[in-house]
Parts: sequence; structure tokens; C-alpha cells
Amino acid sequence: MLAQTLSIVAPVFLLIGIGYCLARFQVLDQAIGDALGQFVFIVALPVLVFRSLIHADLSGGFPLSLWASYFLGVGAAWILGTLVIRKGFGREARAGAIGGISASYANLLLVGMPVVSAVYGDKGLIPVLLIISIHLATMTVVMAIAMERTAAIDSGEASPPIGRLFLDAGRKVIANPLIVTITLAFAWRQTGLSIPDIGEDILDRIAATALPLALLSLGMSLVQYGLRGNVLPGFLLGTIKIFVMPAVVFLAGTFLFQLPPLWIAAATLAAGCPTGVNAYIFANRNGTGHAMSANAITMTTLSAIVTTSLWIWFLGLWFGPELG
Repeated sequence: MLAQTLSIVAPVFLLIGIGYCLARFQVLDQAIGDALGQFVFIVALPVLVFRSLIHADLSGGFPLSLWASYFLGVGAAWILGTLVIRKGFGREARAGAIGGISASYANLLLVGMPVVSAVYGDKGLIPVLLIISIHLATMTVVMAIAMERTAAIDSGEASPPIGRLFLDAGRKVIANPLIVTITLAFAWRQTGLSIPDIGEDILDRIAATALPLALLSLGMSLVQYGLRGNVLPGFLLGTIKIFVMPAVVFLAGTFLFQLPPLWIAAATLAAGCPTGVNAYIFANRNGTGHAMSANAITMTTLSAIVTTSLWIWFLGLWFGPELG
């Protein structure tokens, strides 16, 4: 069964590997990878999310238990990652925040959606999309506030008012293409209108490019991260990310909230995704934690074909035919 699982997820990670080789051996210039990533984030993935959300069965109402299960995992991983960097390595507060982000920010768009789609099909994408619908906004606001407050701690200055921090972070969230897309999708659902056949065909064609191009662009972007020395912090943060966080999500969904098996499985796989590149972006923007975040991204992505397969194998053993 484990070999069968590996064969299912292997194409996902082979596409990442192909993207990496294209950039590493300069078959394609890094500028092409950047442009490809922009197309994926601004056009292809928003179209896929829009198309999926307007057709998704959301008759169960707001999935509060699903969100609670996932964000319990986020909170546990963030706290543990922060403690490892602050107490274990004696780093400053800002580095601790980067540690928390690196241990808890999952690459749901570039890895989570392709993996869950490959394993569980379109039905599995629904819970992932529901998580994504609040994940980016929530994490962006929390990360921005955490970095501002830890910067104040390190400098010995008073922290800015929390209301102003929320407002500043909110402005960035509102302008994000994915947030705009999710808002439009839910607004469209309220109209009860259907999209003409030609419109559906165009959406389908663009959406079909989203996942493979997302994987290729991720592979190309890995060239700029690599391993940057002092790998132990990145290794520990990566371990929290791909083992501790999904374990907490699985336990919460199974025993605390008793979610449907498919939702638990999809949320667990989403939580077990590699660290998202936003961890490095925040580290770079705030001038600390570059190596640990880059190492966490690289290590978790390189090991993901094995760790993801192990999680799929475990979930298949636990739920059996219920995931069919």
C-alpha cells in the first residue's frame, strides 16, 4: 500500500524536481520562473479556486470545526517553533517569530492542493479550499502583528497599538488576488446565476494549468533557497511542520470535533505540507531568520514525497474504506 501511495504522489514531486532542474541548470532563466509564479498566483490559482468554490457543496454551512482543527495545529506548531528558537537557541524575539512561522505556515496552494487532488480527487479539494478561504488572511494578519510586536520587544520600544496593526495588515490582505477571488466566488454563489458554457470552458482550461504550473514554479523557486548553514534550527522547525502539526490536526479532527474521515484526511495532509515561502519572505523583510526559514522550506519540500506518503499510508490504514 505504501508503494502504491508513493506512485500516486510521485508525479507531484517529480514536477517540482523538473522545475528545480530547469532553473538549476539554467535551461530556463530564473526570471521566467518568477513570471511563471506570478501567472500562477495572479491568474491560474485564483481561477481554479473560483471555479471550485462556486461549484462546491457547502450545504453544511460554515465549517467551524474544520477551521478549529486546522488552526489548533497551526497554534501548536507556532508555539513549539518559537520556543525551540527562543529557548533552545537563545535567539531574539523576531527570530522566534520567524521560527513559529516556519513551523506552522503550510504551502497549501502550491503543494497542498495538488497532493490532495491527486489522492482524494475533487471531493478532497473542498475541505482544503475551505481552509484556504481563511488561511491566507488569518496567517497574514497574525504574522504581520507578530513581527511588529517582536520588533518592538527587541528594540525595547512600546509596541504599536493593536488596532493600527490590524488595520495595516488588513490593507495588505484586501489587495491579495486570492482574497479577492474568494470574496467574488462567495458573492457569485449568492446570486444563484450559472456561468455560460463558453465561460465554463475558459475557466476549465485556465484552471487545468494551475496545479502543474504551480509545482514547476515552486521547483524553480527552490534554487534561490537551498541550504544555508547552521541547519539544525531548520531541521527542527521542519520536523515540527511535517510531523507535529499534522498530528495535532488529525487528533483534533478525529477525537475532539469528530469530522468526516475525508475532511480529517484532507486537513491532515494540508497541515503536513512543506513550509510555505512566505516564511522566508517575512524573514527577509524583517532582517532575521533567513537561514532557518530557507532551510525549513528546502528540507520539508525535499522530504515531502516520503513524509506525505507516510501520512497518506497512515490515514488509509486508520480510516480504510471510509475514505473511498
